[in-house]
Amino acid sequence: MSSLPLRPLPLAQPLRLGRPSAIWFKAALSVVASTLLPNLVLLALGRLDLALYTMAGALCALYAHDRPYAARARVLALVVLGMTAGLAAALVSASLTSDPVVLVTVGALLAAVQKTVCEATRIGPPGNVVVAFVMSAALFVPQTPGRLPGHLALALGAGAWAWLIGMAPGLLRPHGPERRAVATALRAVAAQAGGGAGASPTAAYAALHGAWSALHAPGVRPDPTRRALAALLTEAETALTTPGAHAAVLRAHADALRGNGPVPGVVVTAAEPPYPRPHRIPLTHLAPLAARTALGCALAGYAALALGVGRPYWALVTAAALYQANVTRTWSRALQRVLGNLLGVLLFAALAPLTHLHPVVLVLCCAACNLGAEALIARNYWLGSVCVTPMALLITEFAHLQDPGRLMTQRVLDTLVGALTGFAAAVLVTNRRAGRHVEHALTAAEEARAHADGLLAQPLPTALVPARRALAVALIDLRATADTALGEWWQRPLPEERVLRAEQAGHRTLAETARHVRAAHAHAQAQNSGTTEAVRP
Repeated sequence: MSSLPLRPLPLAQPLRLGRPSAIWFKAALSVVASTLLPNLVLLALGRLDLALYTMAGALCALYAHDRPYAARARVLALVVLGMTAGLAAALVSASLTSDPVVLVTVGALLAAVQKTVCEATRIGPPGNVVVAFVMSAALFVPQTPGRLPGHLALALGAGAWAWLIGMAPGLLRPHGPERRAVATALRAVAAQAGGGAGASPTAAYAALHGAWSALHAPGVRPDPTRRALAALLTEAETALTTPGAHAAVLRAHADALRGNGPVPGVVVTAAEPPYPRPHRIPLTHLAPLAARTALGCALAGYAALALGVGRPYWALVTAAALYQANVTRTWSRALQRVLGNLLGVLLFAALAPLTHLHPVVLVLCCAACNLGAEALIARNYWLGSVCVTPMALLITEFAHLQDPGRLMTQRVLDTLVGALTGFAAAVLVTNRRAGRHVEHALTAAEEARAHADGLLAQPLPTALVPARRALAVALIDLRATADTALGEWWQRPLPEERVLRAEQAGHRTLAETARHVRAAHAHAQAQNSGTTEAVRP
């Protein structure tokens, strides 16, 4: 079976709605709380024109909601610093020149850097999109060097407020993220063990890996609750080798992890070693993505300027938001972006008469759009964009009210220009290394399987559990790499049959190692029980 140089682009599938996120309200309420207070303070001071700078820091509240609080504190702080650094670069550029061509070029380069950093660090959603939005908007606001310290101080102050908002739920549920990650893993394993529709061993192991990573995240220290959660994950790993036997129990355990109730009791046999950390993404793997982002954003901005658009940064942001792991996913995001923005413009047309009544209404409508965006975007990106678009348009009116018709026309034009030029750049900048990445992932998976198979011949060496988990991570990486490569154009045929064989053999080895570990633990418990009986008077 060989890969075709061109694969058909989907039309209906990218627009289908998924299930709502289980924690959509956390990001939604966080961003509303982090943006609303600074905006109301600025409104009371009569300086709503400064909202761009407080929004830069406040929007950091969108990040890291899946991280344990010890890790979230560090990640949120880095996001705030990164956002402020991007804002500083944009403001300095705007203060040095007003040439729109130069500013578009700077914006394109900054967008490429931000995309690369977000992918390399696996920062998670919303990724580079929010940073690119703030940075590109700031590029086209007139600046003077003397104002920069004050503007950056506003961003840092709002970022500190966003950090507090992001950390506040930890006072009520200190283990909330870990409990959710473990519950997700238990349900994924239950679906696989119970043979449910859409069950996938790779998805089950990926969920287990995510849960183990949460329990062993940087800064997270073991405590009784986390040890009990680790015991549940160990039980779930065992359940993958006994289809149907534990599915109902795992689902019941997952349901019991809601709230702050006690973790279901499972015997802890020994301290479990952590899963291997995800492999760092080499910068060479991200080079095509960075090149696509830089070229696409630059072309989008130049095209908008050539058409006489007054806000080329909207086209630049549209292009920056498109780029996904491959051409096919980029196409899907382009469809979603265009549909969502067009519908969002219509929503703005309905809101504009209300927002012109009073500045308080303007601020509240912006907050409502923030809430709606986070509530809907997990179901599909285009649905969330319906609320993101009017929010972005409303922010432009914080400085002064503008003609709604002109704003809407410019936004539609910029969206179409950004989507067309952005996708064209994705097609022009080919990623011919994708096939090579699959070969490397295949080799890693086959070597991990061979190592685990070799350890099976020994009487439960201590290295078997780490080897098993290293194999699981290798199989997860292989599937992700293969899916990425299958969505790329203009590349050599992919070894799809070899990938399938490697996955099947790897999952057989995973099942065998789990049975081996379970049998050894049962034997050890039986010996311990016998020893206890022998010494009993």
